[in-house]
Amino acid sequence: MQRMALAGKKSGFKLLKISLSVLLLAIAWRSPAQDFLSVGARGGVSFNGGLHRFWQAETFAKMDLPWKWDFYSDWRFQPAVDVSAGWLRGERTDAFIGTAGPVLELSKGKFPLKLEGGSSPTYLSRDRFGTKDFGDRFQFTSHIGVVWDITEHLSVGYRFQHMSNAGIANPNPGLNLQMIAFSYRF
Repeated sequence: MQRMALAGKKSGFKLLKISLSVLLLAIAWRSPAQDFLSVGARGGVSFNGGLHRFWQAETFAKMDLPWKWDFYSDWRFQPAVDVSAGWLRGERTDAFIGTAGPVLELSKGKFPLKLEGGSSPTYLSRDRFGTKDFGDRFQFTSHIGVVWDITEHLSVGYRFQHMSNAGIANPNPGLNLQMIAFSYRF
């Protein structure tokens, strides 16, 4: 039992190192001309209860792309790229989770709330969590949520996200999570 606990701690530290490396890489990747890089942390829990509950925690970097679409009465669509690395736990099993994909934000002028949605290819370091079998390590994560810009640099967000293998493997049970995010915008 102690050996399993020690192995869990070691894998947790390894995941933390990977997540911090992704975060530092994203900061270094930022070009001097790019003023809209956000870095932060997200965490959440599934709707299931008891042993079947899943938890996820991750660091992320989101970089606005240079294009934007302004339309009717100061509304704007802003595309971005979101990259994350973190930890997924369910049924007493831990795994690395990594995503990278497009995000689209809808905002109105300087109003501090934005709607956000996106879909990202997702990699899991394992596809079995106790009795839950995701069918494949390659998944897709889609989300929709809201972001509140508390200040010019600090934001908090909520998202509902769904992860599944989109039918490319069997079984395809999917996983729904509620996530809270805190981020810093450069």
